Amino acid sequence: MEEALLLNVEGIRKTILHGGTGELPQFISGSRVTFHFRTLKCDDERTVIDDSKLVGRPMHIVIGNMFKLEVWEILLTSMRVGEVAEFWCDAIHTGVYPILSRSLRQIAEGKDPTESYSHTCGLANMFAYHTLGYEDLDELQKEPQPLIFITELLKVEAPSDYKRETWSLNNDEKMQVVPVLHGDGNRLFKLGRYEEAAAKYQEAIICLKNLQTKANMKNAVKSGAFGIAKAYYVRARAHAEVWNEAEARADLNKVLELDPAMQKAVRKELRVLEIRMEEQREEERRRCRNMLG
Repeated sequence: MEEALLLNVEGIRKTILHGGTGELPQFISGSRVTFHFRTLKCDDERTVIDDSKLVGRPMHIVIGNMFKLEVWEILLTSMRVGEVAEFWCDAIHTGVYPILSRSLRQIAEGKDPTESYSHTCGLANMFAYHTLGYEDLDELQKEPQPLIFITELLKVEAPSDYKRETWSLNNDEKMQVVPVLHGDGNRLFKLGRYEEAAAKYQEAIICLKNLQTKANMKNAVKSGAFGIAKAYYVRARAHAEVWNEAEARADLNKVLELDPAMQKAVRKELRVLEIRMEEQREEERRRCRNMLG
């Protein structure tokens, strides 16, 4: 084991357990980093909180994509491929780890990690100490503490070297892909490939939920009615793309409440929403006729 190395960041200590190969990778924005991790408490037993190898699949993050636990990007970009390192991280870097851990556990269990947070701001959840559904994570949430991450860097891929999945897109890209997924779903639906269509619609909804969570986080820390109104307006348009009528109308009403000057734009979006909903109803009627025929 090499002597502990201090990263040039306050509250982080690094110890290389196994050296990597080659030069330090090019961690450019959009690069996908694949790694295994084990999270431990700093107690005498070094209690294991999470272990990706036990789950059976490695972790991925995309550089520059505002990952929930920002410190992981700092740690990984100090490593070479094949390297195994132990990082001690002070509580200033680990406060949101319980929320991340909950999401990872929910995914491993085949559950929707956004479901119980879809209508509540993530920051509000964190500071209100609502239960996360796991006793050890509730403890960490109530009393943030330093953690140890043992990380093995497996692979670094440039943006052009892999097919980007919707989770790895930034907010603007997610907004652009929602109508594309919606259109793909419509085409598959008309071809009678209902399961594939449903998968496309679900992927669009997941994008929306992610945008909604980020919008809520942004609203919690951002002042100014105009910026918040714009966030609601963008989300309303995204909801309309996948026929979430009630949510779209609620967001548009919120826009008017925050910024009456956007009344003309809101009226236009309401007309578009009505057209989309009528198209959906007609599609449902056509489907019913085909089934009865």
